[in-house]
Amino acid sequence: MNQIPAAGDALRANPDGFGFLLADVARLMRRAFRAGMSAEPLCPALTPAQSRVLTWIWRHEGAHQRALADLLDIQPMTLARLVDQLAALGLVERRADPADRRAWRLHLTALARPRLHAIRRTGAATRGTALQGFAPDEAEQLITLLGRVRGNLAGAAQGCAAQEERS
Repeated sequence: MNQIPAAGDALRANPDGFGFLLADVARLMRRAFRAGMSAEPLCPALTPAQSRVLTWIWRHEGAHQRALADLLDIQPMTLARLVDQLAALGLVERRADPADRRAWRLHLTALARPRLHAIRRTGAATRGTALQGFAPDEAEQLITLLGRVRGNLAGAAQGCAAQEERS
């Protein structure tokens, strides 16, 4: 029978803790990604946040700006500033939604496509560095397990939001 160690035991075994370790790994991945992007001739000035927005627009081409802010879990004004920056670089354009004059749909421009390839190259190199020394099955297991953690937390967040709406 597997027993979950008491919180104190787990903390002594790993003083970083799960949340701290995840946050630190994310910070280091952003740093490595930023360094890799600075070496990319097509987009040395793109920040990780701008790269993330470009990638999400690519995944959800034509999405409403507000819906994209929800997907990214950022404030609409934060996304508006990032989209303004990307539009000024000629990478993104806002198009009016014919069904709602107040809403904007986000689209990539032709200039964004090569930059997306650079973002993907840099992301792959960053992943390669992060997973260096892992056997392929270990890397796959880690990604699977992190996906399950994300699913657990996303489900819990949806449950909390639904409960708040009922209150």
